[in-house]
Amino acid sequence: MPTLPTARFWERRDVPGVEHTLVDARDGLYARGIQQAVDPIPYSARYEIQTDPRWATTRVDVAVEGAAWARTLRLELAAGRWRVTTAEQGNLDAVLTAAGHAAAGLPGTEDPDLLYGAFDVDLTGSPLTNTLPIRRLGLLTAERGVAHRISVAWVLLPSLEVVQADQIYTPQADGVIRFASDTFSADLIVDDEGFVTDYPGLAKWVTPSS
Repeated sequence: MPTLPTARFWERRDVPGVEHTLVDARDGLYARGIQQAVDPIPYSARYEIQTDPRWATTRVDVAVEGAAWARTLRLELAAGRWRVTTAEQGNLDAVLTAAGHAAAGLPGTEDPDLLYGAFDVDLTGSPLTNTLPIRRLGLLTAERGVAHRISVAWVLLPSLEVVQADQIYTPQADGVIRFASDTFSADLIVDDEGFVTDYPGLAKWVTPSS
């Protein structure tokens, strides 16, 4: 397994949790990371993301596990179409309902063609994946106030269900990009490489103490 040159660490703001990722952004993005959270139930998710040199996502692998259950997901984009592979152990639905939550759907999607036209993947609760459209669309230098509407493959955690979602990214000022989806919006603070340093209400980048 290759070593990667950069590490980033975020603390979740919406639920108790963290995300730590290792990235290489010299020719597109290659990233390996781990996300941990306690809601809706405690889980740990390990992921690997690969893009092409233009920052369009080509492959995503996610493995999620909790007490008495585990799920895996692979998304691969080829010739504009997504191929979805999943596996499951244990009974996530039983754990969710025992904790007072609604049961989850199956991992993946029954109709990958619904994801046609999506070139970005969004992992629930992961500020890293906001960087994918920011870099792919060149939003760091794009005209301010111009909205960019995209379709994404949204991976729900911890269930690993995959759904199509419409999102809008709008550059506001240097280092500020507005993200919107449905009735939600937030002004993301990003660094000069397009990585999110502050996602209001979701996560904040944590740097080592001096």
